[in-house]
Amino acid sequence: MKSVDRPFGPNVIDEPLYRYRRHVFEDRIHAGHLLAKRLRGRVDNEAVVLAIPAGGVPVGYMVAKELKLAFDVAVVRKLHIPWNKEAGFGAIGWDGTVVFNEPLLRLLKLSSEDIERCIAEETGEIDRRIKMFRGEKPFPEIKGRTAVLVDDGLASGYSMLVAVNLVKKRGPNKIIVAVPTSSLSALALISPHADEVVCLNVRDEFFYAVADAYKLWYDLSDEEVFEFLRAAKEDNVTS
Repeated sequence: MKSVDRPFGPNVIDEPLYRYRRHVFEDRIHAGHLLAKRLRGRVDNEAVVLAIPAGGVPVGYMVAKELKLAFDVAVVRKLHIPWNKEAGFGAIGWDGTVVFNEPLLRLLKLSSEDIERCIAEETGEIDRRIKMFRGEKPFPEIKGRTAVLVDDGLASGYSMLVAVNLVKKRGPNKIIVAVPTSSLSALALISPHADEVVCLNVRDEFFYAVADAYKLWYDLSDEEVFEFLRAAKEDNVTS
């Protein structure tokens, strides 16, 4: 048991039952269902759910479906470490905005050429995902609305930080970050930038992994993401 019962900010809403535990969700659908229950009453019917592909899409889809909210995607990408594609040294947003994990970047000692190469690679992937998942559809109007940013979990938190900063420029009246699981360090990074953070499973681990919150975990294919977006359109929960 942790010596500090609730070591995070006042705008973070968690689920004490799941605190510091692993494998609390069956899968992303189950996590989305539980997240929707925790969000009920915290959003009005004009709110829009913005999911980060790929893993955030099934979670966001369930939130939007159960709360009958508009649903869309916010395409951001981790800047992957060249020799470790599972880890990142920052993130980049759909408009080219970059946020670096400065302490890690100093340790990595990447050259400017390495950094630019990584940025170019992820910019290309963002463009590809936007074309595939959004086509020519404009970004939803969120001025004066509550924006609910959803992912399947926060490890470092930098991808979500980029998304929050970009959405903030569009003038929402409130930003809620909603995730099934997060590291304590990611909550510390994100919570000052959002009005609320709803996170069911908070864990303080040296080797934190989003996957450890789930019993069933795998990387979603583009086709699976597209199927959730198609289902959202059929359910009439698209923005």
